[in-house]
Amino acid sequence: MLSVGLAGKPNSGKSTFFKAATMAEVEIANYPFTTIDANHGVSYVRVPCPCLEIGLTEGCGRCVDGMRFVAIELIDVAGLVPDAHLGKGLGNEFLDALRVAESVIHVLDASGGTDAEGNPIGIGNYDPVKDVKFLEYEIGMWIYGILKRNWEKLMRNYKALGGKPEQIIFDQLGGAGVSEPNIRRALADMKTDPGAWKEEDLKRFAGLLRVYSKPLIIAANKVDVAPKDFVSRLISLTGEKVIPVSGAAEIALRTADKAGLIKYLPGDKDFTVKGQLSKAQQAGLEKISAIMKEYGGTGIQECINRAVFDLLDYIVIYPVEDETKFTDNKGRVLPDAYLMKRGSTTKDLAFRIHSDIGQGFLFAVDAKSKRRLGGEHELKDGDVIKIVSTK
Repeated sequence: MLSVGLAGKPNSGKSTFFKAATMAEVEIANYPFTTIDANHGVSYVRVPCPCLEIGLTEGCGRCVDGMRFVAIELIDVAGLVPDAHLGKGLGNEFLDALRVAESVIHVLDASGGTDAEGNPIGIGNYDPVKDVKFLEYEIGMWIYGILKRNWEKLMRNYKALGGKPEQIIFDQLGGAGVSEPNIRRALADMKTDPGAWKEEDLKRFAGLLRVYSKPLIIAANKVDVAPKDFVSRLISLTGEKVIPVSGAAEIALRTADKAGLIKYLPGDKDFTVKGQLSKAQQAGLEKISAIMKEYGGTGIQECINRAVFDLLDYIVIYPVEDETKFTDNKGRVLPDAYLMKRGSTTKDLAFRIHSDIGQGFLFAVDAKSKRRLGGEHELKDGDVIKIVSTK
């Protein structure tokens, strides 16, 4: 399952974000290092389901109001403090938990209510802009530390034995979740022979590897209590990289929906009242509604979707076995939804379903158009595909 990491300094609201996105029971408290070990949970990206487009007027039974929710893993790691790569705070315990994350959501306290190490100091008493770059720096320096350990030996082997530098570097970094394509891109940007690099070159290279292997966006959390100028300044300084978020509002909405008081889907820009509300409930929901109108929702679902689709360029593909009924061999309509990298082919999909099916691949069928497709046909977001295989 695709993994997205939640990272940030202690007490920034990571555990609140995690609970809002997964509804898992986690400890939430107003002090640093509430989360000691990484929490793993299932969250979802939200996409339009193709069922109505292909004429299934009654839906597929696997979407809600035409929206399909596709599972991903969300990892809430222990809080990060400046110089974590040197062992400060929980240090490498935090960074090691990010190894499997393909992208990172940096949860930042937009209210300015916590200092650099996550200690509560009262709303508006810390400039959250200071936190924007430190996470990128810490992850980059963590990668640098892994590279630095054996760099001289690696370069001696590279000079003596030759070969491709990306393979030698990958052998050192594979466990950090850095791929060979990530390394090749970073090497191309460096434009110099790694055998001649000095320390600053190695640090720059590590920073590039961070960009390509752990791309991140910023969740400006606690906008429900943040000074307005703090939020607007964060957005103006970082542009689309920052998403205003209220984890607390998302939890309240999901809880109220579960109780039948409102109708709300994660990612909706508003909600509708269904049940009888007390005065306190009505007042609370009115405040949440005002936040949603100002920022276009709570921001939780937008962060998850952007971490998967914008940062990682994934698309959603729906494999079926009967292209006329859009079902599997048990009659289930649109039974699966796969997240795949943009640029994937029908043959890639065959191998994703099962290695045997990939090895016996003959052709594919576009279930929407009934057109026959070859193995090198590039898939598009929302495609419904039948694979024909000797297996």
